[in-house]
Amino acid sequence: MKRILSVLLIAITTATTASAYQVLSSKELGQNDAKNQNVVVKCTTDTGQVSNQTCSLRRYVKCTGTGKAKRCNGWQPWRDLRNPSSEYADWRSGASACCREMGLR
Repeated sequence: MKRILSVLLIAITTATTASAYQVLSSKELGQNDAKNQNVVVKCTTDTGQVSNQTCSLRRYVKCTGTGKAKRCNGWQPWRDLRNPSSEYADWRSGASACCREMGLR
């Protein structure tokens, strides 16, 4: 009986914390002095249905110079376009947080 309850508890925990968004687009734009990467995902409901709500994430890199003298300062953290003050190390964690804020996955 204890074994069945622990397996059930693990299954419920996994189901409620799993992210199940769907990537709609991923683009890298720009060249020379600046570039940005954009990712748009559709969130899913707790029942696994695809929602109409989307999350857009973006990150930038700024470059100076040209040719061999070109220097870039490294990619900035990913940001949720609805809440630009939020920063994420990777777009997946940003998408997951954005969907969770809307009560989705």
